[in-house]
Amino acid sequence: MKAARYLTPGLLLASVLAIFAACLLGSTPLSPDRVLSAFFGVADAGDQLVVWSIRLPRALAAFLVGAALGLSGAALQGLLRNPLAEPGVLGVSATASLAATFALYYGLVSFSSWVLPIAAILGALAATALLTLAAIRTQSIVTLILIGVGLSSFAGAAMSLVMNLAPNPFSLSDMINWMLGSVANRSFGEITLVLPFMIAGAAILYLTRNGLSVLTLGEEAAIGVGLNLRQQRILTVLGAGLATGASVALAGAIGFVGIVAPHIVRPFVGYDPARSLIPSALLAGLILVLADIGVRLVHTDNELKLGVVAALIGAPAFVWIAMQRRTTHD
Repeated sequence: MKAARYLTPGLLLASVLAIFAACLLGSTPLSPDRVLSAFFGVADAGDQLVVWSIRLPRALAAFLVGAALGLSGAALQGLLRNPLAEPGVLGVSATASLAATFALYYGLVSFSSWVLPIAAILGALAATALLTLAAIRTQSIVTLILIGVGLSSFAGAAMSLVMNLAPNPFSLSDMINWMLGSVANRSFGEITLVLPFMIAGAAILYLTRNGLSVLTLGEEAAIGVGLNLRQQRILTVLGAGLATGASVALAGAIGFVGIVAPHIVRPFVGYDPARSLIPSALLAGLILVLADIGVRLVHTDNELKLGVVAALIGAPAFVWIAMQRRTTHD
């Protein structure tokens, strides 16, 4: 398809422009020349502070979180052969959020601002380890999904319990803010902390992409042409778990973008899961950057949370995707 040739370069260019626009826009707009001067270190201290310490880290955080979720969503949809699959389906997001909630409940964040993302990463790694063991032991993809659903349900119930037992309104507010999802006040240090996990997860998913294409033939046919199905499941779950856990550590719980972006991309790449990975990551990152710009420009007493806006956009899209799937199968 001719459009597929320009899809990835076009999305990459659009993402760069969106990140640049995020540096321009805000409560105090900056002109392009002031932003470029700040990039090259020749602007005044105020402009450099706004660009390098506030706007650029926030925009990059939104893009990286979206990219991790979009890539994971595309890989899981290929593995499960279901366009409604997304990173949260395996329970990694919920478990990472639960670990972060515990850190807030016990006041561990008072020791260091690093405690919260580290707790989320540890929670994601624990869930990923459990799911990897499950992928080794079971031959059924349905069983793997059910384990993920059970893990997600348990983590959700535990989070509700922790919030119900919150010792004071301030702890409860911190927990709720985390669960709503946001990239406000993120720093390059926090990005640096989670980036190795994102890169590791993305590398695993990209290196095993050809197996996802083979799976479109069906499991029996894929095994017949030499695909190691168990290894494919393990590596896909591991890669998606690492990338998703890192995104939760950076921004909290943000849903639906991992479903919507791959679904939009799929027709342009001939419904090939392997070819959809990179465009899905770029599109999901672009969506979150644009959504975060909207969050900053909408004037409200309390700033809207990125996770809320993503859900407001993504939930109707999810319903539409589900209805299209029902119509197709009917």
